[in-house]
Amino acid sequence: MRHNIQSDDPRAPEMGQAIENCVHCGFCLPACPTYNILGEEMDSPRGRIYLMKNVLEDALDVEEAQPYIDRCLGCMACVTACPSGVAYGDLLVGYRSMVEKDRKRPVMDTVTRTMICETLPYPNRFRMAAATGKIGKAVKPLLPDTFATMLDLLPDTLPQAKPLPDILPAQGEKRGKVALLLGCVQQVLAPEIAYSAAHVLSANGVEVVIPKSQGCCGSILSHVGEADKAVSVARQNFDVIPDDIDAIITTAAGCGSGIDEYELLFKGQPDEEQATNFAHKTMDISAYLAKIGLREPKGLDREMIVAYQDACHLYHAQGIYDEPRDLLEQTPNITLVDIPDAGMCCGSAGTYNIDQPEIANQLGQNKVENILSVEPDVVVSGNIGCMTQIKVHLEHKTKTLPVMHIAQLLLMAYQN
Repeated sequence: MRHNIQSDDPRAPEMGQAIENCVHCGFCLPACPTYNILGEEMDSPRGRIYLMKNVLEDALDVEEAQPYIDRCLGCMACVTACPSGVAYGDLLVGYRSMVEKDRKRPVMDTVTRTMICETLPYPNRFRMAAATGKIGKAVKPLLPDTFATMLDLLPDTLPQAKPLPDILPAQGEKRGKVALLLGCVQQVLAPEIAYSAAHVLSANGVEVVIPKSQGCCGSILSHVGEADKAVSVARQNFDVIPDDIDAIITTAAGCGSGIDEYELLFKGQPDEEQATNFAHKTMDISAYLAKIGLREPKGLDREMIVAYQDACHLYHAQGIYDEPRDLLEQTPNITLVDIPDAGMCCGSAGTYNIDQPEIANQLGQNKVENILSVEPDVVVSGNIGCMTQIKVHLEHKTKTLPVMHIAQLLLMAYQN
């Protein structure tokens, strides 16, 4: 697709290349969650590419295109389906950042966005906000729909913290040394994920460094177009991660995907090379364990049917599909089953539940119905957002089914 984008933004060449590579073949259409639900060409990846192209060429007003761009989950299923190698993420994330500065939002949208950007990347603030949410639930019928949606995603009680030392030594023969990122929202909603990850790594002969002064990786800000804020918070991690490590481990697919984008996010910045090196060193825990080889765990204490749910930002954005399945299949007493339509987004997608609740709700319902169809004993995923979404929709169906991170299930297998 030819274009005439004139921009001094350092990301413009990559954005233009993504547009050029699109041949409008339509392979992305059946893979796109919003196109499947809405059936509208402009709610498909190729439709959005055409819209963004026209906005960037000043041939279309931003506000005309924005409803369709806002409805994009950024799940990157189109990237997996695309035969032409369109880097849709480079275009979408760059576009959202470029137009965000000039957008005119309704007052309530502005308030909601400010709350998200000023709480979710900061665990202490988010913990306080979540605690306040208990009061909010009591008056939920009186609140705007957006606030009510946010409250629905909060648990009734927050779990106890799971403290970790600065360094967790390797068990047995030492096979590696890594730094572990704790995540932001995850620290508050599911601290047991990082705890499990650290102890699984240790059980596999890996020394784990857990820097206490680490902060948000910036992914959640970058994905909503707040590139400057994302760069600002991400920088604080560069100097707190030691140099003498083999990898930086993430346990949240969204974080891993966002860090993968550092090369573009930091393009033209003084610390571009440092950011790129950080990104190249970052790995999802399942990819790292698959790389070094899993020490055979004892196995679960009983046979369990496990449904593995692919997080979009692990499967589509990072290309990690086989690794978590291989780890689970190597674990005694686990029977792994495939979920129908496994590559379709569950509707979580960062803040999408808040921004587009109706579409998110439909996708969540579809995902849970597909999960229940295989009658698992437990659902396993690699992303806190997916886990939260699935739990909420299981509750809507009054189904009691454990939803766990892969690190939690693996730790069970080592501790039995």
